[in-house]
This record gives sequence, structure tokens and C-alpha cells, in this order.
Amino acid sequence: MRVRNKPWAKDYVAEHPDKMVEQPETLLGNWQSRFPSEQPLFVEIGTGKGQFIVEMARQHPDRNFIGIEIQFSVIAAALKKVVASELTNIQLVHTDGEAINTFFAAGEVAGLYLNFSDPWPKKRHTKRRLTSPVFLAHYADVLQPKGSLQFKTDNRGLFEYSLGSLNNFGMVFDGVWLDLHAATDGVEDIQTEYEQKFSAKGPIYQVIAHFPTEK
Repeated sequence: MRVRNKPWAKDYVAEHPDKMVEQPETLLGNWQSRFPSEQPLFVEIGTGKGQFIVEMARQHPDRNFIGIEIQFSVIAAALKKVVASELTNIQLVHTDGEAINTFFAAGEVAGLYLNFSDPWPKKRHTKRRLTSPVFLAHYADVLQPKGSLQFKTDNRGLFEYSLGSLNNFGMVFDGVWLDLHAATDGVEDIQTEYEQKFSAKGPIYQVIAHFPTEK
């Protein structure tokens, strides 16, 4: 998806180095140094404009959160939300989430969120899906034992693929929702900007899973 350039973005990011990381590999195994308190670390890959990660940080002050986004103009918009929130348990990272195992150490992450990822519907692009085996192997590297992976989408084809991919990788399902917004089991549902805009067009699917203790 092509994103329109925001002329203010570069200067704004430069003004907030305490909230934005652009060389994440330098923090391998040392991400807690970016936060005032050492707390369980949760990461969102593809954080978009930041609504989800900011609200999660607000509702869970006992956790630290990192939002990863590859589009510079988009993460600059997320940065505005983070700064306005005045929360101290959020950091943003401008990078490609594919390299997650090169800037998080083994077992450094308590949980991962994948919200409305690009479905990459063509078969030749299967490896680019964030729930493909290539990515799952990276997640397994950085997650703590029984650390959670939460995946949410409105694309039924991607959801069906993801269920199969996670199952084939040996992951343990903690919950599967075929219509998250209609759920009555008390599941937490903090919505992204995309989710609020498009959920009226159809159901939202979600799966929460973890890797087995013995890989």
C-alpha cells in the first residue's frame, strides 16, 4: 500500500528520540533500558497509527509495549498518539518486523500482536504472510515459554491459512473466535483504527496461541 508522505514527519520524529527507535539491533537483549520500569514486554508488529498499542499501554500499566511499523509516515502518526498519551510504557520502532529475531533476544518477549496484517493473497507471496512458517520460527525464537501470539484479521482466507499454519507449526490454541465482536466470553477486544472502520462489513476473526514448551 502506498502511503502519502507527511512533510512534518521527519522533524517530529527527530524531536522525540526517547519514544522512537530506528536502529533496534543495538538494543538486542536490552529493551528494558528504554522504559522506566522493568516489566513484561509485549510487541505489536504492524502498529499502524498506534490506536491499539496506546490503549493497551493505558489499560495495562504493568506491561511494557513496543509497536513496530515499517511505513515512516504511518509510525510518525502513531508517535503523535504516544506523545499525546504521556504514557511511559510505550516505545515505537521504525523497521521491518520480519527481522524481529535480530533485535530481540531469545525469550525477551512475553507476547506478540498481529493486527490486520497484509493478507498477501497470491500463492507466490505466501512466505510474506506474518503467520507463515518463516515468521513463526522467528516468533518462537524471541517469545518466552508459553508467550502468547494474538492474531486478528477481517480476511477469512488469511485466517483459515493462519489456523493451518499455526497448527502445522505445533502451536497450542488458547482461543479461536469466528466473530470476535459478537463474543460473550469476556475476551479483551481493543480495536485498531482499521477495525473500527471496516468491522461493519463482516466478522472479525481472532486466534490466540502459544508455542509448546518443548520445541
